[in-house]
Amino acid sequence: MTLTLAFSAATALAQGRGGNPAQTEFVRSNYTKFEYHMAMRDGVKLFTSVYAPKDASQPYPIMLIRTPYGVGPYGADTYRGNLGPSDLFAKEQFIFVYQDVRGRGQSEGVFDDPPAHKLHFSGPTDSDESTDSYDTIDWLVKNIPNNNGRVGTWGISYPGFFSAFTLINSHPALKAASPQAPMADVGDGDDAYHNGAFFLAENFDFYVGFRPKPVAPATNLVASAVGALAAAAPRFSMGTPDEYDFFLRLGTLADAEDKYFKHQNEFWTESVKHDTYDQFWSARALGPQMHKLTAAVLVVGGWFDAQDLGGTPKLFQAIVKDGSAPAATLVMGPWEHGSWSRGDGDTLGNLKFTEKTGPFYRENIEFPFFLQCLKGKGNGLKTESDPAVPKAWVFATGSDEWHRFATWPPTNVVRRSLYLQAGGKLAFAAAAGGNSQYDEYVSDPAKPVPVAGEIVVSLGGDYMTYDQRFASRRPDVLTYETEPLEKAITMVGPVTPVLRVSTSGTDSDFDVKLIDVYPNNYRDPQAAAATGGRRGAPGVAPMAGYQQLVRGEPFRGKFRSSRSKPAPFKPGQPAKIEFAMPDVMHTFLPGHRIMVQIQSSWFPLTDRNPQKFVDIPGARASDFKKAVERVYRGGTDGSRLDVLVTE
Repeated sequence: MTLTLAFSAATALAQGRGGNPAQTEFVRSNYTKFEYHMAMRDGVKLFTSVYAPKDASQPYPIMLIRTPYGVGPYGADTYRGNLGPSDLFAKEQFIFVYQDVRGRGQSEGVFDDPPAHKLHFSGPTDSDESTDSYDTIDWLVKNIPNNNGRVGTWGISYPGFFSAFTLINSHPALKAASPQAPMADVGDGDDAYHNGAFFLAENFDFYVGFRPKPVAPATNLVASAVGALAAAAPRFSMGTPDEYDFFLRLGTLADAEDKYFKHQNEFWTESVKHDTYDQFWSARALGPQMHKLTAAVLVVGGWFDAQDLGGTPKLFQAIVKDGSAPAATLVMGPWEHGSWSRGDGDTLGNLKFTEKTGPFYRENIEFPFFLQCLKGKGNGLKTESDPAVPKAWVFATGSDEWHRFATWPPTNVVRRSLYLQAGGKLAFAAAAGGNSQYDEYVSDPAKPVPVAGEIVVSLGGDYMTYDQRFASRRPDVLTYETEPLEKAITMVGPVTPVLRVSTSGTDSDFDVKLIDVYPNNYRDPQAAAATGGRRGAPGVAPMAGYQQLVRGEPFRGKFRSSRSKPAPFKPGQPAKIEFAMPDVMHTFLPGHRIMVQIQSSWFPLTDRNPQKFVDIPGARASDFKKAVERVYRGGTDGSRLDVLVTE
């Protein structure tokens, strides 16, 4: 097994992959490449590649991307095979700028993972990523010939994080920014932690390759480039095609450190150590820094993004709340991490969509946005039928329709509650009678609930579409479902579990999944065309009776009152857990059922909870205990899911 999808995409960016020889020749024929070591205010020099149009008959705006993954290929005579967010940009012609951020690739300095934003600077030479962005743009508009003084920035995942950073105390020349899957809050909802639960498989796969840059200087640029890439992306084999088995045998988080990281990757060590939402994480959250924005913003994400779904709407809402941006739009489509930038976007795993959402986004949303903001051409995000710039342009899964809204969530919604009932029933009305009852199961950390029902080599980017039938048949998963729907129900915005639970231990996870159950007589019109997308899966699942995961989110119980101050459960004593799951826009069609599953492990997506109130990063094997988990229903405070439903 090689590294996870996120890191594979990173190395592809580093090497300039994604373009065939004809595309590379197009870039070489139409652009001239320059390389600079650009000095920041503290004297640290950042490596920067510039691709300028050979046609000098007009000035061009600048498209800037800043990345920790390397901006190769290095060398003024070696060219990338693609430029910009899509091939539309290279044909239109912009000045394209690729920069290694501080401490990565060929840039000097020390990299902080993820970089923190400074609220106070010690003097005029003090710096962070916001000042590096400012200094970079300032140098570009003053030194790159034939630019029109307008700059746009974009990026996906970590580069999306740096795109958002350019908005903080931004340079006046910055006119447009598109943070895409921007990992806006790594400590709560993005890559590292979700409600206190650590995303084990993703982070392990990432950090066995992504590690601090070697400090020893290379003798030349090419050797340095090759060495940096090799240091960042070693090949790693689990020694088994069964990821579940590998992580179970791995043991505890402390065992992972001792066996594989050996205290030599501070990025992994620091991430694991900070398992509460402390100052380490709050200093790295982007939302609180979204003030006095002067550029138009296009925030982009995918409904099935396995890495950075939470941060996308969170960043957008922070921008809207501040209100200073000239325009701000949220785009959400039926995509896994970053897939809107490539391919047709009409399939994902076992799901098939009725249109090619990738080209639609690239041609009708992303390209017009930058074209209007940077060149003053076209109508941007306005259309003939809607002359206003939408606040949200989102794709409804289930019904497979694009929608434009003046607000997000939209205003034409009502809040409704789905109540857990006896016999595994789920309904929009509370059960008659006022008595509180409970359902229970035994959670065993030695046999955690898997993410998939079959052997998988690695959690694919499409795990959020997996069939959940295997889980609904397990004794350690509670399952509740409605009767077949008589009419369509569209849910939008956040899904909020409100649970009343107890445990025989002193800590437990309570993971909640919202599921669309297809009718047993469902006839899949796309079955012949579907190919499946999950790595290691045996093939296409039959869609009749399919239990499609719409949204799922873990919650570590000791953080029920505060993410920064954990508190133990009192064994057997009911307690309330309430949290918001990431946004959705999904239509449950007539004849389908709505299902809710509740479990206390989701492995190896998240690390195992010992079910004992301990410091989990330092937990020993002997700390892991079975626990009896109870979920209470009925009465005045029975468990439910609060949702927003369109009228």
